[in-house]
Amino acid sequence: MEKRVYTIVGATGNIGHVLARGLLKRGHKVKAIGRNPKKLKTLQEQGAECITCEITDKALLLKASQGSDALFSLIPPNPIEPGDYSAYQDKVGAIIAESVQKNQIPYVLDLSSVGAELPDYTGPIKGLHRHEIRLNSIPNLNVLHLRAGFFMENLLMAVPAIKKLHVLAMLLRKDLSIPMIATKDIGEKAFEFLDKLNFSGQQIFDFEGPKSYTLVDAAKIIGKKIGKPDLSYEQIPYDKAEAILVAAGLSSNFVKTLIEMDKTFNENKIKPTQKMTAEHKGKTTLEMFIDEIDFKKFD
Repeated sequence: MEKRVYTIVGATGNIGHVLARGLLKRGHKVKAIGRNPKKLKTLQEQGAECITCEITDKALLLKASQGSDALFSLIPPNPIEPGDYSAYQDKVGAIIAESVQKNQIPYVLDLSSVGAELPDYTGPIKGLHRHEIRLNSIPNLNVLHLRAGFFMENLLMAVPAIKKLHVLAMLLRKDLSIPMIATKDIGEKAFEFLDKLNFSGQQIFDFEGPKSYTLVDAAKIIGKKIGKPDLSYEQIPYDKAEAILVAAGLSSNFVKTLIEMDKTFNENKIKPTQKMTAEHKGKTTLEMFIDEIDFKKFD
């Protein structure tokens, strides 16, 4: 088997960590890039070359990704970004694209999102739309945009409020059916693509979970796990959402993008563009995901 060199941006995240471990087990060289040296230590112990780097450090990312056969690209969400959120996304995306182009990296797997074909009214997904275009403009680059669906991990952001208020509350409609995906499955799918490098030109790949759930369903599944079988779901009104989420620690600019995105989700305008065969679906159900969560760590 050919041994390759991979640069993994966001290697300490849920997706990047799974991807990096898979590539290391296959005997590839992995350059793991992340902000937290403590979280990088686990990958270093498994043989990765670890680089502690802020994603906005252009010089360091450019140097770290030299000599790579492929790069895993993502724009990490930053819910406490105080400035213009779109500007933050474009800054990070431009740094990644410049590193790819200057280092002549031939392959990029780009973590994108369902709905990234839409140019507007999608909140943070708009930044991923622009990043897809940015990467597509690099001459001779083979790039695959992995358009993932709603992360199951998003539900965990609501756990502190669940424990305090005994209700699951988000901005999405009660009856909205969502094919939620576990980030572990996304990491494993990313590994498949990067290990094989079986894509060329400019491609997209929609990826979602094995089943669809409403947030009422999610509340029942979480409630059963934490001993609150009557846990209910309530939709947060748009006009109250900003104050509630800012009080929870998110920046006002980031919250505005979330509200815009969730409005478009609620209008059923954010959907996959491809036929969702078994290949396009993960294996982890929401029941399986919730069963693995240690809710005591949220106390």
